[in-house]
Amino acid sequence: MSAPDIVFVLLAGFAAGAINVAVGSGTLVTFPVLLAIGYSPLVANVSNTLGLVPASAAGAIGYRDELRNRRSQLVQFASASATGGVLGAVLLLTLPAGAFEVIVPVLVALAVLLVALQPLLSARVRSVDRGSTRRTAGPVLFGAIFATGVYGGYFGAAQGVILLGVMGLALSSDLQEINAIKNVLAGVVNAVAALVFVVSADVAWGPVVLIAIGSAAGGTLGAKIARRLPPIALRALVVVVGLTAFVQLVR
Repeated sequence: MSAPDIVFVLLAGFAAGAINVAVGSGTLVTFPVLLAIGYSPLVANVSNTLGLVPASAAGAIGYRDELRNRRSQLVQFASASATGGVLGAVLLLTLPAGAFEVIVPVLVALAVLLVALQPLLSARVRSVDRGSTRRTAGPVLFGAIFATGVYGGYFGAAQGVILLGVMGLALSSDLQEINAIKNVLAGVVNAVAALVFVVSADVAWGPVVLIAIGSAAGGTLGAKIARRLPPIALRALVVVVGLTAFVQLVR
């Protein structure tokens, strides 16, 4: 990589880390950057997954107050996320070589749509919250977390947004607590998928290190500002970058 590419990837990692913790879908920043500097979609996806693991860890640390007294719940949810993440990573590596390049534009478009619709999801969460105080975790929620883990292990963009939506509709918790849980579960998915990729996939280690450094710093900042920064600016940026990635992929 050239010096400008190094700076570009490092900054993208920082932005993605902050976005992942505060909003979700930071992959839509780093993934197209890796495409732009010449990596194939598969290598870009694998390397991006590894690089973003520190962001989730930083986010979980930043939200440690909201995670207190939730250890047993986190263990249960994390088991579903981990199982799904491994399956998604295996599917990525075992499906036909061209499958990812065919599927990923659809996933990018879906991720962009989910990000754009996040205000509606949040409004739905708040309206259900007012009408019910007895929502608890059940088989449907575990199935949704597992399915999101499969998606995240295969292509992680907007898995955080999906988790916020499904958990918000199923749990009697405020959005900040749900966001804290989301950061842990997304981190679990990325971590188990990363282990699979390290053993079995072609990894671009230079971008991994740069994204990891940037995402750790960005995740720390994202946790600090998540309650203060209106998400609309971040959401608009992610949608623009995601649409740019979509256009690049369908050419």
